[in-house]
Amino acid sequence: MTDLLIRGFEGVLIHPEDEGYDAARSVWNAIIDRRPALIARCASTADVVAAVRYGREAGLEIGVRGGGHSFLGLPVVEGGLMIDLSGLATVRVDPGSRRAWVGGGALLGALDIAAQRFGLATTAGNVSHTGAGGLTLGGGTGWLARLHGLTCDNVASYQLVTADGAVLRVAADEHPDLFWALRGGGGNFGIVTEFEFRLHPVGTQAYVSDFYYDLQEARTALRGWRDLFPETPRQATPVARVGRWEEFAGRPMASIGFVWVGDAAEARHLRAQYAALGRPTSEGSRELTYLELQMGDDDIEQHAIRRYCKGLYLRDLPDEAIDAFLDQRTEVSARLALNGGAIADVPPGASAYSHRDALVEFTSSAGWTDPTDDDHRISTVRNYAAGLNQFASGSYVNTISDTDAGAVRRAYSPPDLTRLAKIKEQYDPTNVFRHTLNIRP
Repeated sequence: MTDLLIRGFEGVLIHPEDEGYDAARSVWNAIIDRRPALIARCASTADVVAAVRYGREAGLEIGVRGGGHSFLGLPVVEGGLMIDLSGLATVRVDPGSRRAWVGGGALLGALDIAAQRFGLATTAGNVSHTGAGGLTLGGGTGWLARLHGLTCDNVASYQLVTADGAVLRVAADEHPDLFWALRGGGGNFGIVTEFEFRLHPVGTQAYVSDFYYDLQEARTALRGWRDLFPETPRQATPVARVGRWEEFAGRPMASIGFVWVGDAAEARHLRAQYAALGRPTSEGSRELTYLELQMGDDDIEQHAIRRYCKGLYLRDLPDEAIDAFLDQRTEVSARLALNGGAIADVPPGASAYSHRDALVEFTSSAGWTDPTDDDHRISTVRNYAAGLNQFASGSYVNTISDTDAGAVRRAYSPPDLTRLAKIKEQYDPTNVFRHTLNIRP
């Protein structure tokens, strides 16, 4: 059957015995160690169609790899077919129409670089080597989200390969039900081989300001930080973190600050407000380019780190939640980031992304290299995040690291989940694309 696929396939087929197989199956989370029976590195939409049809004919379970940043390693299917989109990485920008056409395997950094040549950008995550496809299909947050909406809010159209091998253009006026589902519903409905994004004139500058506190000093400052939310300009994304920094001898600390996209001079007033919140141990503010901002959270040893994350949305941030956020003395790092703004401008139910009413997003994570540490590190993150569970209203699909029965229910509201299941029944009734955070037909 593989020979039949080769005859209609212009990409690269990688078998377990081939040189480069281990590199091809490795993904961002080094915990994932599965062995697909075949990796199909596609070079075109026609290749994706051929791969989907082959996988179905051969009875192979199918996973789809864009950038490989899924915490759960969902694209890597043990004994199955991994459809690798890394050969579909072209990015084309038209500055006149402020549009970008982005291949399903492109990384966010490629989109940022191409758009920034014209001072343009769209909401595109915080790590440049994340795949544009996975980020967008889950909703897509980033430093521009409060100003210009989620990544999925900025998609004008999708080119989609369905479970039966059809190629569709999906937009507000073409397959509107599917257009609704693709804006937050994950990879459940097909394989997107190209995205058309709306771009925005954001310039090329950014500004970051952080104030560092000992944990016992941070409580009052964090409450003041929260109280500034209603008057915070949309160009700013307030962020608070807890963790350990080398410059503070590795002791637990908190940082309270914001990220600003645009002219740093316009951020000075907000920085002054933050400076008055408390008595920080240290302060760091810097001007940088937008591209430097977008690469600021990149890690060099991408596939060498084992990872686990717990993410929660909170509609409110009471004092008790702040106390739980600061109740951290371990190797876990965590952050709170303000939502709202343009994210909340989109009415509830207007897209499959279900958490537009969230005030803040909480994420806690750990990274390590020794497999014998897995249980300890994972349980540490879980136990810490459990302190905020009582305040949570749901979870962001792109940070879910567990496949328990409630994972999908945490990602979507009941009405949205019901609607998603009906659309899944229409476009993928046999659940071909089940190696996702799966919505069953």
